[in-house]
Amino acid sequence: MQPVPFVPWVWRDPSWTGQPEHDEQELAQRPDTGLIGYDVEATDGSIGKIDEDNAKVPHDCLMVDTGPWIFGRKVVLPVGTVQRVDHQEGKVYVDRTKEQIKNAPEYDPDNHEDYRKRTDDYYTESYRLMPPML
Repeated sequence: MQPVPFVPWVWRDPSWTGQPEHDEQELAQRPDTGLIGYDVEATDGSIGKIDEDNAKVPHDCLMVDTGPWIFGRKVVLPVGTVQRVDHQEGKVYVDRTKEQIKNAPEYDPDNHEDYRKRTDDYYTESYRLMPPML
């Protein structure tokens, strides 16, 4: 059986993105707006919160404020890393480790194409070496 290739820029389950109380037009423009402030959990612990500056990154990414964990650095995760979302707990669970996320390419708002290519390559290799647990 061939492994399913990782698609970093696509939600695995689009129903995770919004909450019912948000305006449908708002969700159509930016489906992740309901996730701002949610805690983000890697497979081995918390990495931070979905940042209020999330709208500054493409809609197929999530900006996470890591707080003191990586010296206040913000990381950008492709939405394909999201394993599940728990709206009741306000948590987004990703299927990568803290170390994998820490080693991901740093977001560069001035060189979007290069950043996307580097991130795509990084996470594709990450999933080749360690497929997600379903």
